Amino acid sequence: MHVSHDAAAGAADPIGFDDFLKVDIRIGTIIEALPFPEARKPAFRLVIDFGPVIGIKRSSAQITDHYTLEDLPGRQVAAVINFPPRQIGPMMSEVLTLGFPDAAGKVVLIAPSAPVPNGGRLF
Repeated sequence: MHVSHDAAAGAADPIGFDDFLKVDIRIGTIIEALPFPEARKPAFRLVIDFGPVIGIKRSSAQITDHYTLEDLPGRQVAAVINFPPRQIGPMMSEVLTLGFPDAAGKVVLIAPSAPVPNGGRLF
């Protein structure tokens, strides 16, 4: 499945609410951000706490343009948690950390406007 990051792309085809509910998007707090020099495109390895039910998950995120390793711990992020794990170089990425492209196409993370409990589901 190809996902377009092009802001000029048209809206996706309509889906039913049941289709939306199949995508499990949760909030978590980054507890560790590590370099990922083995990645093909510049990226960081993230360790994200999604609370006691979901636990700690790992993600590869191409967010090196707007963030430093020091900026990330403590930041809440949204992620899709029910995709199958994906091998990215030497690591297994367990969740897809979500963001939007800025005007230059660089990723800007999305987060709630106020702190929320880890593991909360987007609705």
